[in-house]
Amino acid sequence: MKISLIIPIYNEQSHLQNFLTMIDAMDFGAPKELVLVDDCSKDRSYEILKSFPFRSEHQVLRNPANAGKGASLHRGIDAATGDIVAIQDADFEYDPTDLKALVERLLLNQADVVFGSRFKKNTTIVHRTFHYLINRVLTLLSNMLSGLYLTDMETCYKVFRSEIIKNIHLSSARFGFEPEVTAKVARLKIRIEELPIKYFPRTYLEGKKITWKDGVSAVWQIIYFNLFVSKDQFFKKTMPSKYRIGFQAWF
Repeated sequence: MKISLIIPIYNEQSHLQNFLTMIDAMDFGAPKELVLVDDCSKDRSYEILKSFPFRSEHQVLRNPANAGKGASLHRGIDAATGDIVAIQDADFEYDPTDLKALVERLLLNQADVVFGSRFKKNTTIVHRTFHYLINRVLTLLSNMLSGLYLTDMETCYKVFRSEIIKNIHLSSARFGFEPEVTAKVARLKIRIEELPIKYFPRTYLEGKKITWKDGVSAVWQIIYFNLFVSKDQFFKKTMPSKYRIGFQAWF
């Protein structure tokens, strides 16, 4: 099985070389593909991507205009050729070495989707109070409407079987990807797991891009995708029938 890492990038030049060196060297015990999507960065990020001496199979894509993280993820997912698709941000808030345990659950056929949780109790992490509270509220609201029991809906680290994520209709251009994809996988009969991950939050001066406005927007997106979107807009006709069993029961 091949693993595709989808990596959206926007203005990450200060640490991108180090990040690419780490991610390029990662060994999952299976072939990997890096799908790097530059969201029309204003700095030298794209130049660094184009000149980096990758050893891994890779694709370097660039959006013609800044479209948002969600739009970059949609493009990367469409382009991915792996059997497993994992999301990886191009910074060091998350530890890429944690991905191996998440991916392994799919390689061993013990899960279909795995979320990496920053709030599982067997890791010691210092969170920024405001973002911690917002994330907990959003996750609680998402759980109430989706029927899942997650501790970290907003996590970046999400790993999917390719045949699942490629057959979900995705529309959120910015940070709404997280509540949208969570609402939609909740409507499938699949094995969803959470595993603990490490988290090292950065400040806005260090390049953090999500703001309080995205938190407000996420509340509406959770409500919208769980309650108001027609089931006909959730999945493509090519979604394997084995995952669709039980879908109707939610509506």
